[in-house]
Amino acid sequence: MQEQVQAYYGQELQCSDDLRTNACCDAEAVPDRLKPLLARVHPEVSRRYYGCGLVAPPLLDGLRVLDLGCGSGRDVYLLAQLVGASGEVVGVDMTAPQLAVAEAHRQHHADLFGFSNVRFLEGRIEALEALPLEPTSFDLVISNCVLNLSIDKPAVLQGVKRLLKTGGEFYFADVYSDRRVPEPLRHDPVLYGECLSGALYWNDFLRLARRAGFADPRLVHDRPLSIGDPGLLARTGPIRFFSATYRLFHLPELEDACEDHGQAVCYRGSIDGHPDTLLFDKHHRFDSGRVVPVCGNTWRMLADSRLAPHFSFMGDFSRHFGLFAGCGSTMPFSGGCC
Repeated sequence: MQEQVQAYYGQELQCSDDLRTNACCDAEAVPDRLKPLLARVHPEVSRRYYGCGLVAPPLLDGLRVLDLGCGSGRDVYLLAQLVGASGEVVGVDMTAPQLAVAEAHRQHHADLFGFSNVRFLEGRIEALEALPLEPTSFDLVISNCVLNLSIDKPAVLQGVKRLLKTGGEFYFADVYSDRRVPEPLRHDPVLYGECLSGALYWNDFLRLARRAGFADPRLVHDRPLSIGDPGLLARTGPIRFFSATYRLFHLPELEDACEDHGQAVCYRGSIDGHPDTLLFDKHHRFDSGRVVPVCGNTWRMLADSRLAPHFSFMGDFSRHFGLFAGCGSTMPFSGGCC
């Protein structure tokens, strides 16, 4: 299947218009702050973009970032501007034609930005330990519609955890299903290349993430996917697919459930571009100046990460009041599928 993916993205697809579903098309609204930065990315790089979400969380200045499955480098060159001259973005991909496009425009972007802070490595995201990447050396790992294409998803998650600093995060968009994809469909090269048949059942993903050491995955954004091709729609049958963005924090002390310790936080409104409200995940939207009760895990994600200077924290872990209200295990995605 790895060879088929390389052929699909290296030879069959020449631009995003060649896709037959909207799985690998980013329909999420681009914030105004990012539009001028995306406009500076070379058109040939942007034409070969196959992502399904935005993978640019706030507070990236000076960070060291790794992009898994970077393709032609659109997200690399976007984040290069956000991390600035003091940061670095490393892109990893196994498809040589895609990397050739990324490399061909590296000097163009360095001249345009006024600094050079990116590099690209050819390799498999299931074997990150084989690449010249130091353990615990990245503040942020991103990926955009790539994990579903992996033949060994547990290995990817374990590799990410190995490379992240404590307090760092894996912030990524991918495709999920509302049930397990039947085995025959998993070997369909077109469905696989279109990011559908390799999609994880959402609950299996949560299990894999927890086994890899990410105790409390947080859903940030989701949308239902549509399959416009009648032939592909007939083959997938009743399975519903979703694009979803998750953030996974590397914090060893996180619990496997949202426990209530009587804590609260208050957003200071000090993050650029977010003076009034900060969307942390699908269930946490922090208004500036408003004290909000949170579970122990959310408290730690904020207090023990790069977000800490922008919040005030109340409470500690000296008391326990049971499970935090609203912590459940129903399907997290919203909406239906056309």
